[in-house]
Amino acid sequence: MSLPRPLALPQPVITVDDDLTLRAFDAGADLPEFFRVIEESLDHLRPWMPWVAEHSRDRTTGFLAGRAGLWASGQEYSYAIVLDGAIVGSCGLIRYEDTPAGTREIGYWLHPSATGRGVATRAARALTEQAFRLPGVDRVQILHDPANTASAAVPARLGFTKGGRRPAEALAPAETGEVQVWHLSAVG
Repeated sequence: MSLPRPLALPQPVITVDDDLTLRAFDAGADLPEFFRVIEESLDHLRPWMPWVAEHSRDRTTGFLAGRAGLWASGQEYSYAIVLDGAIVGSCGLIRYEDTPAGTREIGYWLHPSATGRGVATRAARALTEQAFRLPGVDRVQILHDPANTASAAVPARLGFTKGGRRPAEALAPAETGEVQVWHLSAVG
């Protein structure tokens, strides 16, 4: 079996399986549906996502408008999570300023109707595979608040190693002031 070819950039469309696709956002076309999905998810996201406190149509428009530039810079590759043809959330591969060299972080959130079905796990698996195909990437991290057990289940299912906790400013109502770090290193 041959190894997958390295990529300069992640694929803009990732077909995970028959019902699940990850695709780069289309700022104009995705705005109405993505905004609606966020609106319907506010109560579900509010405990863990600080950006929910400032959610608005203008902020969603700005978020989507910034995706192409971040993609081109290599700082962030954001995807719409599309289940059975409908957007049900967002995920991404991110390189923050304090992210160690050779490391990418995976983030994700889902509409409540899509939770408990393995969607986040399948999306994170696909993003992990993409990350390891990028030049120089040999480690992937998933970070979450320790109290967010749903988010913790994803890296555990994918075989990530549970690392330490570090202090983090609690910005959302349920956040504890710590972040749990999980990591997976490339094999061979």
